[in-house]
Amino acid sequence: MTIRTFWAGLATAAALGLTACATPGAQAPLAQADGAPVLDTRYGPVSGTREGASNSVNVFRGVRYAASTEGRRFQLAADPQSWTETRPATEFGSECPQRPVGEVPVFESWANTVGTSEDCLFLNVWTRGLGDGKKRPIMVWLHGGGYVTGSGSSNGYDGSRLAERGDVVVVTLNHRLNALGYSYLADLTDDPKYADSGNLGSLDIVKALEWVRDHAEEIGGDPDNVTIFGESGGAAKVSTLMAMEDARGLFDRAIAQSGSMSLAGFTPRVATPLAKNLMETAGVSSVEELAAMPIDDFVTAMMKSRTRGAFYRPVVDGRSITRQPYTPDANPVSADIPLLVGTNNNEMRLQGGLGSPENFSLTWDQLPAKLKAFAGDADVAEVIAGMRAAHPDYDASDVFFQVATFRNYRGTALLQAERKSAQSAPVYMYRLDWKTPVEGGRLETPHALDIAFVFDNVARSTSFTGPETTETQRMADLMADAWIAFARSGNPNTPALPQWPTYDPQSRATMIFDIDPQVVDDPDGAERALLQRLLPEGRGL
Repeated sequence: MTIRTFWAGLATAAALGLTACATPGAQAPLAQADGAPVLDTRYGPVSGTREGASNSVNVFRGVRYAASTEGRRFQLAADPQSWTETRPATEFGSECPQRPVGEVPVFESWANTVGTSEDCLFLNVWTRGLGDGKKRPIMVWLHGGGYVTGSGSSNGYDGSRLAERGDVVVVTLNHRLNALGYSYLADLTDDPKYADSGNLGSLDIVKALEWVRDHAEEIGGDPDNVTIFGESGGAAKVSTLMAMEDARGLFDRAIAQSGSMSLAGFTPRVATPLAKNLMETAGVSSVEELAAMPIDDFVTAMMKSRTRGAFYRPVVDGRSITRQPYTPDANPVSADIPLLVGTNNNEMRLQGGLGSPENFSLTWDQLPAKLKAFAGDADVAEVIAGMRAAHPDYDASDVFFQVATFRNYRGTALLQAERKSAQSAPVYMYRLDWKTPVEGGRLETPHALDIAFVFDNVARSTSFTGPETTETQRMADLMADAWIAFARSGNPNTPALPQWPTYDPQSRATMIFDIDPQVVDDPDGAERALLQRLLPEGRGL
């Protein structure tokens, strides 16, 4: 998904107010004389704002969890220098450098670009309690945009309503992206400071999770109840973290929304030539020269390289990632972590539709050529015949979008659920079926639609969900409460849902989120059986 968006001395006791939610013996939240909340971090105090319908959510934007990476490109993130004077944390920090992306009309409500800089390792916190002794579930959101674009500051990710309705702590963050976060340079230099360059973006997330653990009490949360969740590229990052020994113990539950494509990362055999090509394109002869390039020149070279600034994944480097996350099976590092995983019904109507409008009106004669990019070595005629038998009411465009959706999203989500269900922790599968009315209804249930509901942010998402209605709020109520329940207990069941069983490859129980939610065993089973048999594993490139 290409949503570009993102996200500061100690006052004396005489100048501070105590909030009503403080409990006996607990550290009371700090507040400035003007009533702004103050968060006392390990590095120094920051002041935020109070937001939400009840004005009870303490919000801190642009909180530094690591030092600037400027001058330390391709190196592990360092701790920030401490400060003593209270810094404002009311504006999002800079986004990490990335290639420009085009505007997507349905994302207009979420747009919140704040500019880019190599000083970009910031996080954002929404919480109803500061040092009040309560142990709220902490939900850490990982943004979309693959491993190449995006930030934690999208209006769609605003955590006020989620924190308010569930009394949970919501955290979003920025981390290094693209060649700055995932260039594998270990085979191109002997300098040990670049040894981890292939996974710096994911290691930045680990550092942010360490910040969350170390500040859980201050932000009113429970360090032993942390859920990582994300959509699209964010879900891929969730899957990657589930394979990282460095992340063990930093989260307790995981939610992967429409992004189970990190079943496997790059190997050095794939990643090294990409890094070498970047150096050649940049006209440098050493990693040191690449690290010293002006950032604008670096981004330009990255976009001209073979990757086009968009072809990056974590690397199985034998250090932070020692084996693939979900290939050939679920990594044992996270065997005890419950997983909630799923997709939207018509994911590719966004990228494959809005990006190429002609795909909304395909003929049967045009379909075979369109499907070749997604079918791999499969017999396209057999794919089409099987889909027409499974869905007699489909036209050629319907077949195209559903095959593309299965190849890029649904198929890998099923594999992740199947492989994870062989471990001890529970797995829950969902599918969102509610259709958005925008674009004349032609998008149906596209990629990223779930974000508005999970965050209970339909009022901030009208360009995507349409006007606020009882229907859109109903969907937000259903999904946000299920996500909160899962974060609280590892079980997404709520009174508003039918009984939601765990997933296994025999029954394939799946919660279908719509106005009237229902559990269906193996939904669209004929399609699943056909495409699992014929299509290659993983995303199309």
